Amino acid sequence: MFLAMVICYDRYIMIDISIQNIKKAFEEGNDILDGITFDVNEGERVGLFGKNGAGKTTLLRILTGEISEDEGNVVIPKNKKIGLISQIPKYPGGATAGDVLRTAFERLVSIKAEMEVLEKNMSEDTSKETLSKYDNLTSEFERGGGYMMETEFNRVVNGLQIPHEQITQVFDTLSGGEKTRINLARLILENTDILLLDEPTNHLDLRATAWLEDFVAKFKGSVLIISHDRYFLDRTINRAIEIVNGKAEFYSGNYSYYVQEKERRYQEQLEKYKREQAESARLHAAADKLKAWGTGNEMLMKKSFAIRTRAERAVTIVKPDKEKAMRAKFTAKEFRGDEVLVIKGLAKSYDGRQLFHIDELEVHGGERIAIIGDNGTGKTTLVKIIMGDEKPDTGFARRGPSIKPAHLPQIIHFEHPHRSILDTLIYEQDDSPQTARNRLGAYLFRGEDVYKSVGDLSGGEKSRLRLCMLMNGEINLLVLDEPTNHLDLPSREWIEGAVDSYDETLLFISHDRYFIDKFANRIWEFDHGAFTDFHGTYQQFITFKEKSVSDARTMKGSKETPERSAKQKNKKPSKKPSDMDKELRRLEREIDKLETEISEIATLKEEHSTDYEKLMELDVQENLLQTELNQMLEDWESSLSACEGLR
Repeated sequence: MFLAMVICYDRYIMIDISIQNIKKAFEEGNDILDGITFDVNEGERVGLFGKNGAGKTTLLRILTGEISEDEGNVVIPKNKKIGLISQIPKYPGGATAGDVLRTAFERLVSIKAEMEVLEKNMSEDTSKETLSKYDNLTSEFERGGGYMMETEFNRVVNGLQIPHEQITQVFDTLSGGEKTRINLARLILENTDILLLDEPTNHLDLRATAWLEDFVAKFKGSVLIISHDRYFLDRTINRAIEIVNGKAEFYSGNYSYYVQEKERRYQEQLEKYKREQAESARLHAAADKLKAWGTGNEMLMKKSFAIRTRAERAVTIVKPDKEKAMRAKFTAKEFRGDEVLVIKGLAKSYDGRQLFHIDELEVHGGERIAIIGDNGTGKTTLVKIIMGDEKPDTGFARRGPSIKPAHLPQIIHFEHPHRSILDTLIYEQDDSPQTARNRLGAYLFRGEDVYKSVGDLSGGEKSRLRLCMLMNGEINLLVLDEPTNHLDLPSREWIEGAVDSYDETLLFISHDRYFIDKFANRIWEFDHGAFTDFHGTYQQFITFKEKSVSDARTMKGSKETPERSAKQKNKKPSKKPSDMDKELRRLEREIDKLETEISEIATLKEEHSTDYEKLMELDVQENLLQTELNQMLEDWESSLSACEGLR
């Protein structure tokens, strides 16, 4: 192991991860990684792409030492700490989630214990060595954030929305998703230098995902991410590496750039292939003519052979392969009339806690409504009420008389789990064997796959099969509960294509912001008992929310109107030195005031460190004040320069 570095533009770029010709096979002669080579520079945030089974997770496991490579080297600096989210360490029996989280502070706790021992001894031992050791420990404790342990603990726990009752729960009794979230929090608290994130947003709702997104964007170390959350990838990664046939292909941008560049490269390769094939065909035709003309003429026969050899050498490019996408579309039933759904006085409570109360809503044909909000706020319950699978406490949700709905639930069950995929379509949808095979083929159930028992399918495969069955009917209200949750990127793109071709009313629950952004023209947000109905896109909704918080802060803390504030920022300084001095003093007073407000917010954040909602509000206020302070400092520098110029 060594510390790798390269010189670029007169400065050092540190290499955090160096993958050198790694090979790995789980079956003889079948290399999942076949000499893959790449570097990750310090501070880079890299997305790792590739179809299922390409070796992405295998590579992360090799990086952490969980499994070993067959050939090649992994080089990571000795002083860098690496952590894999999906790798959950073993903890002593009876350890709570809180105990697991606090293992992140083991070194700091150890330092504190040493400091306390020295403090007791210093009443008698005031030697230079003892005082020096105490000073060194104090400096290390402070540098490591020892005085902020509890504040940082609460910030991360609240940010990832880990329930406080879960902190005292025995870690081994948590679900896989809960363990993953706790482990993610532990690695963040540990100040890990290199983060390996394997599907980090799978068990997070929108708010926690946004918090993690912000954390990754500001993280100073290196990050290697495997994710199917395209919105998350677009906002976190600055480079993409795709594993194709065991080797690496490189893209210098985020997910959207990767998609566009991959298509551009494919088209470019295809054009080159077509040109080579056309040239080869032309040469073969010429060779065939010379051969036909040259019967008995040795010179023409030699020319024919030479041209044929040229034709074979002209083909250097293999036809580029593009994974065949599933082709499917929802069959929409033509809808007559405006009323799709009417909701009035709808309320539902559990264990004395009201999930939601909706006064009055109407849904019209062609609307695409995204239902968003934290886990446990009532989204799925509302869908069950709309579908008639659950009763409200009060009010009603009535579908229009000609509405034919179809519902894809989050958890899918089949009535006969022992039946094969093929038999399920034959018996439950009255398909002939050939029709069933044709339909299943469009959903990538091919060959021997159709004989798998439906009970043995993965979550993603069950979703695909249920969608295959839904799409057989004519529907005009499509209800989807987390439709992309168990799907890889190609499958997500496929379902988007299917939904895109559907023209009737769409109602869907999702934490996939890319999916929401693409389809929603109306947002229903559940926020711990409060319900918001917003007519507009997801981006417009985010802007609306940010403005609401900003307006609330302005109403509470600022007497100036936005217009007046803007005028003051843009006000040009007078050319008189005395006026310039006044302007400088005014700006300095404003800067002092803003710095005081920011300091007060930091104090409030410590006081409310266990109140997630309050922390979110304080974070927004702090960001707004910091932006205003940055602008004020720029104005002060400009005024100072102008003032010095006049003197």
